[in-house]
Amino acid sequence: TMLCAMAKRFGTDVGFEVANQALQLHGGYGYLSEYGIEKIVRDLRVHQILEGTNEIMRLIVARKMIESAR
Repeated sequence: TMLCAMAKRFGTDVGFEVANQALQLHGGYGYLSEYGIEKIVRDLRVHQILEGTNEIMRLIVARKMIESAR
């Protein structure tokens, strides 16, 4: 459970950051559907929310780490 939560959080956060930087690089054109970047940013944002938000994933990891430290 902890490893899955860590992988989901890391993958979606890094993916969104890269896509957001690409969007910034393209400026206003990044929001146009012809470039496809807007779809990638939108999809990654949804994946950050689906199956538990990344904040919940952080809580899962923290709880498992505290349990294992006891």
